[in-house]
Amino acid sequence: MKKIMALILCLCLSALPLLGLAEEEKVVNILSWEGYVDEDTLNAFTEETGIKVVWSPMESIDEMLLKISQSGGEGYDLILTSDYSLDILRQEGLIQKLDKSKFTNYGNLNPTYMSQFYDPENEYVIPYVSGCTLIVYDPEKVPFEITGYEDLWNEALQDSIGTLDLDRVIIGVTLKSMGYSMNETDPEILAQAKEKLMPLYKNIRAFGDTESYAALVSGEASVGFIYASFASLLQTDAPQFQVVYPKEGIGFGIDGFVLTAASKHVDSAHAFLDYIMNPEVAAHNAEYQGYTNVNKAAEEYLSDAYWSNPAVCIPDDVMKGSEIVQDVGEAQSIYTDIYTAFKLQ
Repeated sequence: MKKIMALILCLCLSALPLLGLAEEEKVVNILSWEGYVDEDTLNAFTEETGIKVVWSPMESIDEMLLKISQSGGEGYDLILTSDYSLDILRQEGLIQKLDKSKFTNYGNLNPTYMSQFYDPENEYVIPYVSGCTLIVYDPEKVPFEITGYEDLWNEALQDSIGTLDLDRVIIGVTLKSMGYSMNETDPEILAQAKEKLMPLYKNIRAFGDTESYAALVSGEASVGFIYASFASLLQTDAPQFQVVYPKEGIGFGIDGFVLTAASKHVDSAHAFLDYIMNPEVAAHNAEYQGYTNVNKAAEEYLSDAYWSNPAVCIPDDVMKGSEIVQDVGEAQSIYTDIYTAFKLQ
């Protein structure tokens, strides 16, 4: 009988890997925009930990949300995306709470970028970088001083503007120019915003991040409404462009990592997040991206050039009047319809 029991025990122990109790595979699968964490950082993480990073590029936030909602996040461990979409993922139960006991660098994060609407109790999100949308212009080519969003409609700027291509932001700044919130949901006010927005089309030379940046550097466009990261690059590649903090108030955002509810490599995912929160790594990422650093301990590692860049070091008084883009629920369909009509002119 003892021999039989010993044999049964051995068989049970040998079956544990089949029951999912084997050591976790050393890999982490990440879904985000291509290149949003540079290869040097990914390779250094793998070299230090032995954990392989599989990076899956996403085309857009909408495409990501559709993919994750349909699959439940199967096949991905971490998602790096923007604030309002983080809120959607949380509300739909597609992400899971983080285990902070696995972190050694969590205390490095700047409280300014914590406790946001998408994660009020700081249970789900590790902020990566923060950024805003800014106006830039070449004073040599623009016959007037640009001070805010309203100036983008000036007839002197016909076929002169390179702009990012995102419905919530474009309609959001239109609303700001009218004195409303970027997150307005009233159909009547949104109808007014549509009427205000439509004439802007004739002033736009290029849509898209890289397309607009190329147009600005080449001189095809004299004005840009672009993300801070591209405005930051312009400070080196085309320093004649001035950065404008719109008088109506800037819109800013935070991009962060979340752990999918379907993650099969939870320990590896936590190890990657802890690495990202290392102050020297965080400083490198902020400078590489040209976005605002969200890691308090990283500040001593940032270069003088970074601190003097107006696209990433926004004055406190400007940030006080900023507004973050949020999930507008069912009103999103109105935003989509408005923007589709705008682009189809």
